[in-house]
Amino acid sequence: MEKPPFNLSYEQLLFDLHQAYFDARRHKRKKSYQVRFEKYMEQNLRELAHDLFTRTYKAQPSTCFIIEDPKKREVFAADFRDRVVHHLYYNYVHELFERTFIQDSYSCIKGRGTHYGINRLEQHIRQESLNYTETCYVLKMDIQGYFMHINRQLLLEICLKKLRMMQFHRISKKEKQCWNDVLDFDFIEYLTREIVLLNPVGNCRRKGKISDWDSLPAAKSLFCSPEGCGLPIGNLTSQLFSNVYLGELDEFMKRTLKCHRYGRYVDDFYVVSIDKQWLRLLIEQVRSFLNGTLFLSLHDGKTVIRSSWYGVEFLGAYLKPHRKYVSNQCLHRMNKKLPTLFREKNPYSIRARLNSYLGIFSHYSSYSLRKEMFLDKNFFWTYGIFSRNGLLFVLK
Repeated sequence: MEKPPFNLSYEQLLFDLHQAYFDARRHKRKKSYQVRFEKYMEQNLRELAHDLFTRTYKAQPSTCFIIEDPKKREVFAADFRDRVVHHLYYNYVHELFERTFIQDSYSCIKGRGTHYGINRLEQHIRQESLNYTETCYVLKMDIQGYFMHINRQLLLEICLKKLRMMQFHRISKKEKQCWNDVLDFDFIEYLTREIVLLNPVGNCRRKGKISDWDSLPAAKSLFCSPEGCGLPIGNLTSQLFSNVYLGELDEFMKRTLKCHRYGRYVDDFYVVSIDKQWLRLLIEQVRSFLNGTLFLSLHDGKTVIRSSWYGVEFLGAYLKPHRKYVSNQCLHRMNKKLPTLFREKNPYSIRARLNSYLGIFSHYSSYSLRKEMFLDKNFFWTYGIFSRNGLLFVLK
C-alpha cells in the first residue's frame, strides 16, 4: 500500500479504530446494527482503516426519525460504521478543543454537566447579590433552532482556526511534542472537513411515517434548514461542534461585553448582574453579534430578565434564595412516567428507575415531593424499603 503524505501510520490508525469501536458499542451490544458489524469486526475495521488512510472515506446515509420524550425532536442517527469514525475523531481532538472553552461552558464536558451549571449559576447569583443581601437580575437567552442553523462552512473555519492555534501557539513545547508524536494534524484537518461538511439530509432514510413530522416546527427540522446549514442531533461530534461554534459567543460575552457572571449550556445562556438596565442593553448587542457573525437568531419568546428573589429556572432546577427545587417541567415529565413504573413487574427494574428519580431529587429541597410521589405509595413498599432520608430504595 502506497503511503499518503501524512505521518499517521496504518497500524496506529487501526489500533485507534479498535478503541473507537469499543467506545461506540458501549450500551449498544444488543443492537442489531452493532451485532452485524461485530460479526465481521476485523474485516470491517481494516476496510475502514484503509478508507481513512487513503482518504477515500465517505459517510453512509443516516437514519432519520422523530422522538417525543422529553419533547418532540428530529434525530439523525449515523450508520454504526460512521459512529466509529466519530469516536475516533472525538478521542483525537476533544481535549484540544476543550482547552479553548471557558470555565462556564457546561455541556458535554467531563465534570461540567447540568448540576455543575446549576451550581455555577447559584454561585454567580450569590456573588452578584452579596449572598442575597442585594437585588440582582438574571438575563436568560436562547437561540432559535440552534442545531438546524449552524453554518457548516463557518464551523469548519472555526474548527481549523482553533486546531492550528493549539498546534502552534497555545501549548508548551513539551505538550506539542507529545501530541505531535500521537496526532497527525493534516489527518485531523482532513477528518474535520469530512465530518463537518457532510449534508446529513442527503440520501437519508426516514424511519416512521411522514406524518410524524407534521407538528414539528420548521425551525427544528434539518429538511427546512437553509442551504449549507445544520448539524444532526444525535451524533457525538455534533455535541462537540456545538460548543466549538458557540465558543465564539463565549469570547464575545466575556472579552468584549465584559459579562463576568455568564454561563452557557449548549444554546441556553445567562448573564447575572445587579444592573437591570445594563442587561436590557445587552440583548440587542447579543442579537447583533449572533446575526452578523454566527448567522443565528435569538429566541424572543425565551429572552427574559428575572429577579433572583422570585426564582430562576435553569437546566431542570428552580433556584430561589438559599434553596433549590426541581423545576415544574422536570416534575411534569416524572409524573407522566410514573404510571409505567406502577405497571413494571421486575423488582430490579423498579429499583433502578426509582433510584434514578431519587438521585435527581437528592440535589434539591424535595422531601415533601418525595414523600408524596414515592414514600406514601404502598406499591413500592411491597418490593423494598427506603433509606431513612428517602434518597435510596433497597429491595427486600
